[in-house]
This record gives sequence, structure tokens and C-alpha cells, in this order.
Amino acid sequence: MTEINVREARKRFGELLEKCQRGEEVTILRHGKAVARWVPAERPAKKLPILDAFRQEIGSSGRSSVELIREERDAR
Repeated sequence: MTEINVREARKRFGELLEKCQRGEEVTILRHGKAVARWVPAERPAKKLPILDAFRQEIGSSGRSSVELIREERDAR
């Protein structure tokens, strides 16, 4: 996190904006006290793959999860 006073922030606006774009927070100070905080804009959430395609990819043994768990437990 970067902390900078108002006067310096005016001079370095572009640089501070780039820091925000890279994910860094910037706090603006006036007389040594925080008066504003710049945070990166939220990025759109990544979409998850379609579950049907995932299920087809991993396949199915035809048994329930309870049966599989019991089988693994009893094998030990």
C-alpha cells in the first residue's frame, strides 16, 4: 500500500493510477491523516466451466459416493 500527501499525489497522479491498475491500494493523506483511499476496480469474476462437461470428462463409476467412501474406508 502506498501512502502519499495530497500535493505529491497531484504531481504523480498518472503513476498512482497505474499502481491502482496493478492491484495496489493508494492512500491520500492531508496533514498526515488519511482522507481518501484508491483501490483497484473489481475485475469481472471468471466464469466457471460448465459442470456437465466436467462431469463427462471425469466419468462415472455407476456407484454412489457412499459406496465409494465405504470401499475406500474398508480397504485400509
